[in-house]
Amino acid sequence: MNETLETESDAGEVSGEMLAKIDAYWRATNYLSVGQMYLCDNPLLRRPLQLSDVKPMLLGHWGTTPGQNFIYAHLNRLIKQNDLDMIYVSGPGHGGPALVANTYLEGTYSEVYPDISPDEAGLRRLFTQFSFPGGIPSHASPECPGSIHEGGELGYSLSHSFGAVFDNPDLIVACVVGDGEAETGPLATAWHSNKFLNPATDGVVLPILHLNGYKIANPTVLARIEHDELDQLMRGYGWTPILVEGDDPAKMHVAMAAALDEAYAQIKAIQGNARVNGDMTRPRWPMIVLRSPKGWTGPKFVDGVPIEGTFHSHPVPLSDPAAHPEHLQQLEQWMRSYRPEELFDDTGRLLAEIADLAPVGKRRMGANPHANGGLLMRDLVMPDFRDYGNDVSERGVKGIGDTHVMGKFVRDVVRLNEEQKNFRIFGPDETISNGLEAVLEVTQRQWNARTVETDELLAPEGRVLEMLSEHQCQGWLEGYLLTGRHGLFNCYEAFIHIIDSMFDQHAKWLKVTSELPWRHPIASLNYLLASHVWRQDHNGFTHQDPGFIDVVVNKKAEIVRVYLPPDANCLISVMDHCLRSRNYVNVVITGKHPAPQWLPMSEAIEHCTKGIGVWDWAGSEGNGDPDVVMACCGDVPTLETLAAVSIMREHLPELKIRVVNVVDLMRLQPKSEHPHGLTDADFDELFTKDKQVIFAFHAYPWLIHRLTYRRTNHGNIHVRGYKEEGTITTPFDMNVLNDLDRFHLVIDTIDRLPQTGDKGAVLKKQLQEKLIEHRRYINQNGQDMPEIRNWKWPSGCRS
Repeated sequence: MNETLETESDAGEVSGEMLAKIDAYWRATNYLSVGQMYLCDNPLLRRPLQLSDVKPMLLGHWGTTPGQNFIYAHLNRLIKQNDLDMIYVSGPGHGGPALVANTYLEGTYSEVYPDISPDEAGLRRLFTQFSFPGGIPSHASPECPGSIHEGGELGYSLSHSFGAVFDNPDLIVACVVGDGEAETGPLATAWHSNKFLNPATDGVVLPILHLNGYKIANPTVLARIEHDELDQLMRGYGWTPILVEGDDPAKMHVAMAAALDEAYAQIKAIQGNARVNGDMTRPRWPMIVLRSPKGWTGPKFVDGVPIEGTFHSHPVPLSDPAAHPEHLQQLEQWMRSYRPEELFDDTGRLLAEIADLAPVGKRRMGANPHANGGLLMRDLVMPDFRDYGNDVSERGVKGIGDTHVMGKFVRDVVRLNEEQKNFRIFGPDETISNGLEAVLEVTQRQWNARTVETDELLAPEGRVLEMLSEHQCQGWLEGYLLTGRHGLFNCYEAFIHIIDSMFDQHAKWLKVTSELPWRHPIASLNYLLASHVWRQDHNGFTHQDPGFIDVVVNKKAEIVRVYLPPDANCLISVMDHCLRSRNYVNVVITGKHPAPQWLPMSEAIEHCTKGIGVWDWAGSEGNGDPDVVMACCGDVPTLETLAAVSIMREHLPELKIRVVNVVDLMRLQPKSEHPHGLTDADFDELFTKDKQVIFAFHAYPWLIHRLTYRRTNHGNIHVRGYKEEGTITTPFDMNVLNDLDRFHLVIDTIDRLPQTGDKGAVLKKQLQEKLIEHRRYINQNGQDMPEIRNWKWPSGCRS
């Protein structure tokens, strides 16, 4: 045990009476945790345990649970003694029994779920529902009050915790980091989040590294390195570790109480130095390293196999008593070892003198409003997005780059919400690269590590947080949103894939919370994906991947939205909508390079509101049905489609062409599959029932087929998109390599329309020669042909 924890002054601050109360509370939560895993009846052991009292299927995990119960009980004392605003983040996997037990004992659980009452009948329901059909999962799931982090996938607890305390100066997040979880890459990187924390304006994260020694079946790295090495590692990360170690409950209670008092004293000193004295030198925040046995206080041996302190305690330690009758008696002995008769009264309620340990009202960690962020959320103050659009005096006027235009709009979102400090931009060192440089006119990048003279736009406080880890940006933003704020994540399209599974978990969280009436809606998770696949010609094949869309559309339709605005005015309209929305994941994909602008703002608003529409000014269908539908989704596919249409209108003027542009990708799904989906009648009205459809799409072609496979005319929809062809080349050649260029689109149309006859055959031959000329030109000159670079929407095609 660390020597600093054995001094009389530290231990003497917490009385023996208080330590006894903490121990009783801990025993009560351990008892409830075991009951959740095993029992469906006889919750207080009023009679000898019988097989009928035990669930037919035993699910759950014990190993991490007693350690987390120990931590929670001690935090209760710290909160109540110091009137702290604190929430609890459970990082270890399958820690659900601990969180449920503690929120039940503090009274929050019964307030949220009145049928789980604080009596024997409520205990019976509490036990039965755990890992049971129609009940609750074994994680700290959304169903559990006080949770903002489920832990279904390990690695994100610390980044979620930091996201929660940004701009929350009074909040402390006690983040329990499992030693198995600590082996993940995101968690290992998250220790560096302390370099971004402002002690004057942000709250604080108190990490508690729980070393119980094992993962599912193997020892953990951090538990097997020597104390000095672990101490050096954590100090190298910038923390001041406080070690609590042992297995004797009496001694551990003394040590843990002293450790928490010491950590809180350090936190107060650091914050006071920053907030009173103005000292913004990066502090070394305290953390606690808790070494305790895995499965602490559980069975020592089962069937002769060591359990406590080994990986065998990770799951349910005692298997089915029906198959192993001796386990029934051992289970009863285990549960009676917590002495429930000393903890609960005749009605099944926790004794008042023990319950008094817990804080009251919103100071309870299960009832803290930060853990139900929608309760605290304030709407953003939004500028009028119409004031930021391009003046599209003629179709196809050249723009400066769509994200550069949108950057001015986001800049003023930052500016207007500076006072209430509830909006941040997150990104992996790409805010400027992605065209949002205007934001840095009104704020800087938050950074609390050392700076040198040549650094730019760094400050202890700022609305932009950048770290070259997509995991941290995602985790920070999720924590920020879950505690009631708003944000935007900008990233290169290809590398957003790094957080695929984090997106999955957040989307699942939103899906579950949307079905819980007591969970208030939170701001949507907004992705801006720029530097996209069609403009990665300079970076090459490694940077070309539009597949994040495919991952997103797998999630529940009530949660996900995907937008591909064709120009800057549409982009601003879409982003205004996304920033105002709730409980969605919004993915917006757009370009940052100079590109044609198609719609005046009034038309852009109407088009984005509909999400899909016919561009009459671009087509030539006149009255009656078209001969062909030229559809497009995405900025580059829109450009190439309109260029193809201009070629056909010039050379095949008798063709009746309809142009359909898609902004909201989910409009392609049936109405029965997605709230934004088109009815079959509306889809047929746009795409016809029997005409050829040439569809230029931003991403992988099969996604369009997947979204439209039920439609009447699906057999005539021919999609051109990214097909894993790309290298260091020119922008237009990226289109050519993937058959998405204007020439291939026209050839494809001619091949499917025999009525084009000899004129079509001649034009096809000309375009095939043009493709040969293109290849020769770029190989000789290193850039696209002038007719490509300087192309404009023809005056004869203008509305």
